[in-house]
Amino acid sequence: MRELAGKTAVVTGAASGIGRALAERSAAAGMNVALADVEGDSLRDAVETIEATGARAIGVVTDVTRPDALRELANRTLEAFGGVHLLCNNAGVFAAGGAMWETPVADFEWQFAVNTMGIVHGVRTFVPILLEQGQEAHILNTASMAAVTSSPLSAAYFSSKHAALSLSETLFHELEQRGAPIGVSVLCPELVDTRIGFAERNRPEIFARKDDAEDHPERDLVAQAIQTFTKTGAPPTLLADRALAAVRENRFYVLSPAGNGWRRACETRLDDIRAERNPTFVATTSND
Repeated sequence: MRELAGKTAVVTGAASGIGRALAERSAAAGMNVALADVEGDSLRDAVETIEATGARAIGVVTDVTRPDALRELANRTLEAFGGVHLLCNNAGVFAAGGAMWETPVADFEWQFAVNTMGIVHGVRTFVPILLEQGQEAHILNTASMAAVTSSPLSAAYFSSKHAALSLSETLFHELEQRGAPIGVSVLCPELVDTRIGFAERNRPEIFARKDDAEDHPERDLVAQAIQTFTKTGAPPTLLADRALAAVRENRFYVLSPAGNGWRRACETRLDDIRAERNPTFVATTSND
């Protein structure tokens, strides 16, 4: 989908970080933008910033773990702009887990509900609309370099992102086999300067850790590490530009740059699989 001007983008997780950058870059490209997020105040600020540039935008408070919320987002978008051409399933959360057997079940449930099922709900809601339109369109799912690597102490997050990648690959094949004019890309960011390390601020009560969930030192270490290292991460605008370039080029994989530590970890994992050898641990504590 090389031409974006005059078309409409829907972006979840749009109040901050990569989502906000995607919304702003889409608006700068001449698109109408429907911004969705669970944080109402930040969402209003993001919408006002975009509208101040002369672009058309709406904000819809949306919990991507709820299918009915995605349907409301779709209805509001169609009412405002008449169609959808770019769907960015971007909302994501991170919860420090520690060792897998010590990670509370609620941590798995919350991260899968947002990082994986949020994409499922977005696809199930919007793909029928895109197919009925019969126009050129594109779906961008945000996964992570965690989707193509493995690391200890964050099993829930990494596995939720692996699932997001697999869902995206499956969606690509299904749409291609139907001959639908709908492209698919999966964005796999490395460390990015966002507030994902503080995602607990938006954790709903339904996914709260139970009283019997024990504290473990490793969990605190992981939480501190992600909050520290994301501050040194890439700017969200860089990832948004990378993503929209892939949309225009109809390119599926949007990975960190070659030579980057995350990319090396990915390539080492692929080599392990090809050679049928045991997994090699590659430290990825920075973007170097």
